Amino acid sequence: MTRDLLLEIGTEDLPARYVAPLSEALAEGLCNGLRKRGVEPGAVQQFSTPRRIAVLIESVNAQQPEQTLERTGPALKAAMKDGQPTPAGLGFARSCGVDFAVLGEKDGKLHFVQTSPGRQTVELLPEILIETFQQMDTLVPKRMRWGAGDATFVRPVQWLTCLFGADVVPLEAFGQSAGRVTYGHRFHAPAAIELASPANYTASLKQAKVWADAGSRRDAIRELVQTEAARIGGVARINADLLDEVTALVEWPAPITGRMEDRFMQLPPEVIVSTVETNQRYFTVFTDNSYRQLLPWFITIANIESNDPSQVIAGNERVVRPRLSDALFFWEQDLKQPLEAYGVRLQTVTFQKDLGSIADKVGRIRKLAAHLASGLNVSPDLAERAAALCKCDLVTRMVFEFPELQGLMGGYYASQCGEPDAVATAIREHYLPTQHGTPIPSTIEGRLVALCDKLDTLTGIFAIGQKPSASKDPYALRRAALGALRICLEAELPLDLRDLLQTALEQHTAGVRDDSMLRELLDFVGERLRAYLVGQTFDGGAISAEMFESVAAMQITQPLDFLRRLRAVHAFTREAAAGNLAAANKRIRNILRAAELDTATPAVDPARFEHDEERTLFAELGRLETLNAAAADYHTQLVNLSSLREPVDAFFEAVMVNADDPAVRGNRLALLAQLDRLCRSVADLSCLPG
Repeated sequence: MTRDLLLEIGTEDLPARYVAPLSEALAEGLCNGLRKRGVEPGAVQQFSTPRRIAVLIESVNAQQPEQTLERTGPALKAAMKDGQPTPAGLGFARSCGVDFAVLGEKDGKLHFVQTSPGRQTVELLPEILIETFQQMDTLVPKRMRWGAGDATFVRPVQWLTCLFGADVVPLEAFGQSAGRVTYGHRFHAPAAIELASPANYTASLKQAKVWADAGSRRDAIRELVQTEAARIGGVARINADLLDEVTALVEWPAPITGRMEDRFMQLPPEVIVSTVETNQRYFTVFTDNSYRQLLPWFITIANIESNDPSQVIAGNERVVRPRLSDALFFWEQDLKQPLEAYGVRLQTVTFQKDLGSIADKVGRIRKLAAHLASGLNVSPDLAERAAALCKCDLVTRMVFEFPELQGLMGGYYASQCGEPDAVATAIREHYLPTQHGTPIPSTIEGRLVALCDKLDTLTGIFAIGQKPSASKDPYALRRAALGALRICLEAELPLDLRDLLQTALEQHTAGVRDDSMLRELLDFVGERLRAYLVGQTFDGGAISAEMFESVAAMQITQPLDFLRRLRAVHAFTREAAAGNLAAANKRIRNILRAAELDTATPAVDPARFEHDEERTLFAELGRLETLNAAAADYHTQLVNLSSLREPVDAFFEAVMVNADDPAVRGNRLALLAQLDRLCRSVADLSCLPG
């Protein structure tokens, strides 16, 4: 026999960020508690609103399965002596609650087995739920107490509903006794609702203006916002995080559209979006899906169907107006002087106490940008100008109020004071990429400034001995290293990491800046490259660790060249000869290692060949070296190596490398060394499976 199980915790309004995690924890804890006791839960439904978290589990067995207790005691030789039980044996019997004579034997030890009928599930539920509540407490760093009790939760608990079928579960928690009563919307339907069974839960709440299912409520809010935006001739910008937050703030969503004054439209769209979305949790509206031209409308999701929506609209507009007025004031004040004028104040802003001010950092970025521009045959003027201005907006009023707009505001201010578009765009984008999935800067000037900024931070923090640990990375150096790598790779910049890091390191005046520090930096960035590339999919197949190591063994320090070799290796592994050639190369490396030879061996002397297989292999090596020298790409070079399969197999079948004659043996080893060099012309093929 099975029954449905419903548990609802009714609270004062929960913080939006905790609604979904607490709902998931409640469902997971309850299901795990049932499974641990042998009661398999059925289909699980989670519900959450600002005032409640609930879970409904269908078809839960009404009784626990038969329980078997099995215990193993001390060894027989310790449990019995001269045919009589020892204190150890008697103690084990007492711990099992039986006479010694009842105990059995298994594998030379005392053994006890007891079978008992399972308990009623309704008897198990209180202990399961208390365990779950204790686990949920760990999700919230600061919990509240209320009334005279010691119970704690993220917000005071107002009611507790717990039904197993038609029966109320005898549960006492949070200072409440569980019952069959729940409550609807605070304003629309505040009266108590008595539930006959769990099956009536969602329908009863829907009638009481509570949309309990968060997933469908989220979808409904999205549709309401989109419909409202279309009604006013626009497209709503629906950020996923904002949608989740709004979903957790309302029980009965009702869209309300407000208007911003036209004077605010001179502000950059990002300023308005930051004000309206971040501070007010409203949705902004644009002309189309490009989200470039903002319309003077916003859409809010109210938690009540007002009898006089105009009053709600007026209230929302009244809240937005002063915030946008402040932003407009900051905008107008910041524009009273050119962006360049703010550079002087950067001397008073500390970047890092050992590495100087932001002005010092800008100076280093400028020098590094000029160095990179010359290496890429790019005019250094625009890159240097963008580097000189890239941090100036940090001391503007707007960025002080909206720190998340740093860079973006610098780009706008640069445009307003007549800087070239390339400079403004570079300033706007020089923090990119900010995280995984965000794009790199779109212009060469922006890419250079972004790269220099990240390299300066990376090398400076390493030099003063504050590199990240396994658990802490306060300066986001891993992100900086990955960002620098992505710029090199995605923009296809033929830059050498060793040169980049060494030049950036030389710009600093503090900390350790020797060769050992350079190697440490190269290793750190190399690990970021490994984490970024291994597992990526190209042409339907993933990059494996062995593929990465085969290229890393070549000590390639140019990321773009590394990637091209890696893709070639990835494609080559699909060739039929790849595995055989990798296995042969492993064998060759072992032979050379045993002979204590490396690739710097004497040239091969064809006159010392004794077998046709030696001559055939030597001729094929010569042909491939000439062919690969003219090959257009790495993949072609590796494919060309496929022809080595047969001559290499034939060589090892017919030729004894360790010949008695030292001259013949040395010549054969030299031939293998030549083959090994060819197998490592693109990557170390011995690292591949084979």
